[in-house]
Amino acid sequence: MNAIVALCHFCELHGPRTLFCTEVLHSPLPQGAGSGDVSGQNEQAEEEEGGIQMSSRIRSHSPAEGASADSSSPGPKKSDMCEANFTVFWREQSELFGNLRYLHAHLWLDLLFCLQGCRSLAGGHPGYVSHDKETSIKYVSHQHPNHPQLFSIVRQACVRSLSCEVCPGREGPIFFGDEQHGFVFSHTFFIKDSLARGFQRWYSIITIMMDRIYLINSWPFLLGKIRGIIDELQGKALKVFEAEQFGCPQRAQRMNTAFTPFLHQRNGNAARSLTSLTNDENLWACLHTSFAWLLKACGSRLTEKLLEGAPTEDTLVQMEKLADLKEESEDWDGSEEEEKPSSQPDAMEGQELCKSSPETSLMPDCNSWNVAHRRLSVFRSLRHMRQVLGASAFRMLAWHVLMGNQVIWKAQDMDLVQSAFDVLRTMLPIGCVRIIPYSDQYEEAYRCNFLGLSPHVQIPPHILSSEFAVLVEVRAATRSSLYPALFDDEQSLNKYEFLVTSGSPVAADRVGPTILNKIEAALTNQNLSVDVVDQCLVCLKEEWMNKVKVLFKFTKVDSRPKEDTQKLLSILGAAEEDNVKLLKFWMTGLSKTYKSHLMSTVRSPTSSECRN
Repeated sequence: MNAIVALCHFCELHGPRTLFCTEVLHSPLPQGAGSGDVSGQNEQAEEEEGGIQMSSRIRSHSPAEGASADSSSPGPKKSDMCEANFTVFWREQSELFGNLRYLHAHLWLDLLFCLQGCRSLAGGHPGYVSHDKETSIKYVSHQHPNHPQLFSIVRQACVRSLSCEVCPGREGPIFFGDEQHGFVFSHTFFIKDSLARGFQRWYSIITIMMDRIYLINSWPFLLGKIRGIIDELQGKALKVFEAEQFGCPQRAQRMNTAFTPFLHQRNGNAARSLTSLTNDENLWACLHTSFAWLLKACGSRLTEKLLEGAPTEDTLVQMEKLADLKEESEDWDGSEEEEKPSSQPDAMEGQELCKSSPETSLMPDCNSWNVAHRRLSVFRSLRHMRQVLGASAFRMLAWHVLMGNQVIWKAQDMDLVQSAFDVLRTMLPIGCVRIIPYSDQYEEAYRCNFLGLSPHVQIPPHILSSEFAVLVEVRAATRSSLYPALFDDEQSLNKYEFLVTSGSPVAADRVGPTILNKIEAALTNQNLSVDVVDQCLVCLKEEWMNKVKVLFKFTKVDSRPKEDTQKLLSILGAAEEDNVKLLKFWMTGLSKTYKSHLMSTVRSPTSSECRN
């Protein structure tokens, strides 16, 4: 994932500061980074991030550049040079403002010791690098991004996350950003500190990227994982805080010095580093590991899929059904919350029943072997079903499926019925499929076109004699084998006998719909694998759904006469009776999005003017 994860801190003197950040590098490391286990990082713009600009910037060389990072190495240290730098700076200021010498001494101490709380890695620290061998990506962690543009983006996101872009309560997640400076997922939180104002300090973890949709879709994942990192930091800091308060309570001490001038109360210990607050010397290494894993996991959980052309009708119908289910679940949850107080006694009774009958909780485990055993008695594909039922019976069944007639299966094995419906529904658009998998009573055709029934259910006589229904009865076979076993695992289907009946049987010499003939040709071609046949079904459905769209636009939207409709059907190659019935049935499977789009296009004034 092309993003940056950063830990930010609100300093009492400098304001928002970036402490630690992890970025993704798809190319070789920038100049100044070693090719070994760790890389040296340039301490760029470190001192001028706050409100004070240094007169000169000191760059400490990393071990990869030939200088030793050990404290016993000859030459001045970075902290000594910074102290001398501060001395020169404030000497110039005191010469200009001689009457502020008293203020100068205390602020000099504050600035000097505040470097501990505003820095993560010590001077000369090379930073942390993790190599992903699978993708050849490097995850680099340091205090600031090395690229100037990224530094500016992270700096601005840090300032906004700890100033204006804050959720109510100043603790929690929030989303902000724009196309120019990137989009940010920010989670602010507090860390306990016995020496800070209000006994706590303000931090934030931000995730910055340019893809707004990707970041919004990653909100639940980022919220859960970042919340886990924050809980771990707060837990460590709380232990340190409680130990310090037990040894030396700060509240009573502050109350005793309540009337002391404010500047006398402040000292260098007030700006403590996060490693001191959590008592964890390996804190930054752990954060590097967490941030690197977060970037990798968040990038691999969502993948982009290239879609050629507009989405199919099946895709649109699926999206509409998911939206409807989501609305129903939200309404159901709201009604349950309203009825929750009145249903508490019933809930208690239900809990008592659950406690009194522990055998019911063991039922799924006891039946798991039986379920796995029954799953062998299933249809795997249309070709498999055609081989089991026979060519003539399968053609009759497929004809009724394509025409939209009701398909009834009567069997004792629920898994067998479910597998049959899963296979047969692949011949229809998703919008034309209405399934009741298994029922103890007959359901009317307007409710479902696929109906599973138990063997003892009585079907009305007018349905059995109707030409708009087909019945498949699954009975116990009278012989050990009714057809030769094609595969080893088909032995379980040999115990069944399949009887397909209808009030209007399809004659063998009947032409039938064009798509049925093409499906049978694909199924009988043994050179085509099952996957290739599935792709043929997808192409055939798209071809005929395009004809359905043209017919819907021609008849329902434009309201053309019947003569013109017949000419259009001839052009489409669907003038036969079966093809016309198929198109009219498939017209019910068009998505609401497509229909509303056509209607809005017709009603708009611009379209009417163009037509005139």
